[in-house]
Amino acid sequence: MEPHLTDISRVIQLAVAPVFLLTALATLISALNARLGRIVDRRRVVHERLTQQPGTDTGSSANNEIVSLARRSKLIYFAIFCVVLSALLVCFVVASAFLGALFNIDIAKLVASLFIAAMLAMIGGLSLFLREVYLAVQTGTHNQP
Repeated sequence: MEPHLTDISRVIQLAVAPVFLLTALATLISALNARLGRIVDRRRVVHERLTQQPGTDTGSSANNEIVSLARRSKLIYFAIFCVVLSALLVCFVVASAFLGALFNIDIAKLVASLFIAAMLAMIGGLSLFLREVYLAVQTGTHNQP
């Protein structure tokens, strides 16, 4: 086997771990997207209830809930942004590894930097998700009779 082909096959072997990471990130994006959809649906229901019964004493609690849902949807949106950014950075890691092997360039520092940035973006996304879950639980306990 010629050395150039050996380098490419080694890069393919090394690219397997980031591909599994991409699968996990895609699953996380799907879960975040579903959560955002539920928040938007709930906001529609509360807004509809508010417009059908203006001036009742439930208006204040409905307004508070809409504010809470808006805050939660922003958190989920930024969490999705961070996780998508992480996935893009992982794709750049894989592409850089192939380009380095193809053109015989030492790109170890670039790959390491991209991977660290991907992990930081994922940490940010997970932290925002955790904050949104905390707000959802906190809001749920305050709405109980």
